[in-house]
Amino acid sequence: MLITLPPDYKPSEDEAFMNPRQLAYFRQKLLRWRQDLLREAGETLSSMGQGGIVEADLTDRASVETDRALELRTRDRARKLVSKIDQALERVDNGTYGYCEETGEPIGLRRLEARPIATLSIEAQERHERMERVHRDD
Repeated sequence: MLITLPPDYKPSEDEAFMNPRQLAYFRQKLLRWRQDLLREAGETLSSMGQGGIVEADLTDRASVETDRALELRTRDRARKLVSKIDQALERVDNGTYGYCEETGEPIGLRRLEARPIATLSIEAQERHERMERVHRDD
């Protein structure tokens, strides 16, 4: 079932949580984000494929190599983010999107608006981070 949303639609607390309109909204948001990341990755590949480093000056050459290394790290993060977006889209499809993986409680619209790939409620995320700090200090 394809739902057409008005261009100014924003999910509201007044609606039933993760109703078909909200799911369609977050699906579109995730798909746009994914498309932007893939476009940027394509631009990076295109610019890197335009030949080797031609700077004669060692300092310039080092600067270009550093920039490329940084760009590759950024692309690697983007690749991992695309994977998380794909997982979120699967949750939209199977009806689990928007619900905490630990508690099953709604994650909340504000959190999903800020981080559409969130899998934990704020409370569960804070517990998780506290446990990480405790175990990291061991």
